[in-house]
Amino acid sequence: MGMMKAAVIYEAGGPEVLKIEQVNSSFVNESETTIDRSQRPIPKPKPGWVLIRIKAFGLNRSELFTRQGHSPGVPFPRILGIEATGLVEEAPGGEFQHGDVVATAMGGMGRAFDGGYAEYTCVPATQIQKLKTNLPWEILGGCGEMLQTAYGSLFNALQLKKGETLLVRGGTTSVGMAAAAIAKNHGCTVVSTTRSAKREELLKQHGTSIVVVDDGSVAEEVKRQTGGGVNKVLELIGTTTLLDSLQSVKPHGIVCMMGMVGNSWSLKDFSPMDSIPTSVCLTCYDGGEKAFMSTPLQELVDQIEGGTLSVSIGKTFKFDDIVEAHRTMEENRAGGKIVVLT
Repeated sequence: MGMMKAAVIYEAGGPEVLKIEQVNSSFVNESETTIDRSQRPIPKPKPGWVLIRIKAFGLNRSELFTRQGHSPGVPFPRILGIEATGLVEEAPGGEFQHGDVVATAMGGMGRAFDGGYAEYTCVPATQIQKLKTNLPWEILGGCGEMLQTAYGSLFNALQLKKGETLLVRGGTTSVGMAAAAIAKNHGCTVVSTTRSAKREELLKQHGTSIVVVDDGSVAEEVKRQTGGGVNKVLELIGTTTLLDSLQSVKPHGIVCMMGMVGNSWSLKDFSPMDSIPTSVCLTCYDGGEKAFMSTPLQELVDQIEGGTLSVSIGKTFKFDDIVEAHRTMEENRAGGKIVVLT
């Protein structure tokens, strides 16, 4: 039985609770001798499951919340990570060939069972997409969950149509930039918000036409710049800006609450009659493995490879630097998706 390296979490806390367990169990950091650094065997796939040799994985805010202790349903110890890309090592059910390039996300990964923060993971064959691509792992590793979220939010929740105007609230998030690029390719005009005017150039490189500096209240400025408001809003900051986003929409428009970079899930005194303009719809998006599998990942990856879809990988880290990678995510220092290379 081979051994592997994995980042294991035993208790909630800061970035330092991610403990790297080495192939060699004699590796013990002097200050951390209390941790049982048992060797991690490479998992064995049962029929219907696939063993993936992970090459790269993206970091996600849901993993940050789990690490901080906000996912009571996730048992510790656990290997976190709701997505991964790599090569098929073993598929006892014959669904894939050894060496196939694959991406996987969601479906209990890193929550109900051990996920992507490792050199190997076992996942159900029904939540894996095979890809033909020459993209480097540092780009491919950031694509799965980011593109699934952006694509699903736009075309499932927001029912985005050609010629519409889209507001991306939280434009410099990795999903925000991917959504802007996909929407522009779809023939839409994109308005993106950022708290820093210095980010304007970055947003314009990723498909944004109009940049609005966000001081917490942008509805009036968005209406002014768009001649009366937008058709659709992708709300990536959360409840802290949601009510203002609702006011920036034309009649029959849709607002989709997707992210919560603002770290707040709920509204205290929510009065729908006051907060939702007449005929504007409020929805949300939470993509599971079905949403991941229905994302045309191959098509989007082809566009990235062909230079017609620009995605932003903010920073890449080596596996041994996962604590620093988490700290970078927590402090919003990446300027795009964070990818860890194994």
